[in-house]
Amino acid sequence: MPAVGGIPTGPGREYPGNLTPYVLVTCIVAAMGGLIFGYDIGISGGVTSMDPFLRKFFPKVYRSKHDDSSTNQYCQYNSETLTMFTSSLYLAALVSSLVASTVTRKLGRKPSMLFGGVLFFVGALLNGFAQAVWMLIVGRILLGFGIGFANQSVPLYLSETAPYKYRGALNIGFQLSITVGILIANVLNYFFAKIDGGWGWRLSLGGAIVPAIILTAGSLFLPDTPNSLIERGKMEDAREKLKRIRGLENVDEEFNDLVMASELSKQVEHPWRNLLQRKYRPHMAVATLIPFFQQFTGINVIMFYAPVLFNTIGFGDDASLMSSVITGLVNVVATLVSIYGVDKWGRRFLFLEGGAQMLVCQIIVAACIGAKFGIDGHPGELPKWYAIVVVLFICIYVAAFAWSWGPLGWLVPSEVFPLEIRSAAQSINVSVNMIFTFVVAQVFLNMLCHLKFGLFLFFAFFVLVMTIYVYYFLPETKNIPIEEMNQVWRSHWFWSKFMTDEFSNGNVEMLKGGQALKNV
Repeated sequence: MPAVGGIPTGPGREYPGNLTPYVLVTCIVAAMGGLIFGYDIGISGGVTSMDPFLRKFFPKVYRSKHDDSSTNQYCQYNSETLTMFTSSLYLAALVSSLVASTVTRKLGRKPSMLFGGVLFFVGALLNGFAQAVWMLIVGRILLGFGIGFANQSVPLYLSETAPYKYRGALNIGFQLSITVGILIANVLNYFFAKIDGGWGWRLSLGGAIVPAIILTAGSLFLPDTPNSLIERGKMEDAREKLKRIRGLENVDEEFNDLVMASELSKQVEHPWRNLLQRKYRPHMAVATLIPFFQQFTGINVIMFYAPVLFNTIGFGDDASLMSSVITGLVNVVATLVSIYGVDKWGRRFLFLEGGAQMLVCQIIVAACIGAKFGIDGHPGELPKWYAIVVVLFICIYVAAFAWSWGPLGWLVPSEVFPLEIRSAAQSINVSVNMIFTFVVAQVFLNMLCHLKFGLFLFFAFFVLVMTIYVYYFLPETKNIPIEEMNQVWRSHWFWSKFMTDEFSNGNVEMLKGGQALKNV
């Protein structure tokens, strides 16, 4: 009998449990944490294309944008200060995710969500009332701290609460709320940009207090996960909570496995140091490569800077904001496809299909932009039919991301880590994501200026590489209980060589006195 996730188990172990209304509501509320992330992604690109905002804080960019003598359409927004406004948030999220790991492990998932909501609220207020660039940057940093805490805790909360048969769909609720946040932000930008007096950008930035309030209030009413309660020694509370979220009185099998996993995790004195052990190589590959590849799909080029990008390739200000609304709507609808199919078709199928679709679209968009503007990037309006073609293929690209690398980039890492390294490994996952989100956001406008339409080919190369990686190295994880996830590594053609039997030896001894655990 192989040892899986530190627990001896046979193949096909299934825990009883239902998708209760209680679980559904709590997961929906928890997933609202994604609203703050999505709203910020959507709002920043729209605001940085608004003339009143640029005129007040970035006059050099404003003058470049309206300089009729400019000969390079690709470089009109190239400003390190402007990109720092967007990317500073993700650097802050990187730092806070490391702190959030300790908070999530020692105090629970709920306090981490609460801290995230409060910090995001303060940052949104500061941005909405900003009078100088430094206020914008400080506000963005506070927003980043909030996102770091939310992104650390929410995916873990969803994976630990959901019945394993529905874990994929419920976890993708986090990504769905991100896409809803992006769409809401794009719609608000479109209408706020029309406000007379040029102060609509304040409403766009300050509006982030609404998702912050939702996350803060929601975290106060959410129950903690059984895994977190057991981890903190609250055994009876954990058993009662497990009964409630599974809708059953007899949850002994799953509860005992959770307790055993927790007991084993307590033997790990230094989870950060232990991440480097050979047996955790498969998990660390997922924790680092999946978020890296997710950012190098190029999606944030579209989501951060959609209005800027559309304006750069020849759309007017109004048309560029509307185009970003369209891509935001596609993003939401396609995420619903992922919710439907992730536990039915599996993670690998969606990863591979989405990667192939994104690759084709990026090549076509690069060809369209290159044919219109060439190397010199000469200014000019796009013909209506040409604009429709560009938007169409960008939408097809966004749809592919939204049902593959978008939600699965958060789902798969959050479900494969054993409890003993879960908080630390999730922190690595979030940190890598934020590092490369920061890098892409900070260098995008400069890369657009120098690589021109070749920027899309740059990201297409990474899409090709990551699709090959998934095909050969990422096992399927659908319908596997989270406590038994190591079985996918033990049966994998490559990763099985890294899996040791030291856990199983320890567990045999533990299970000799297993009756004691059953009476916990």
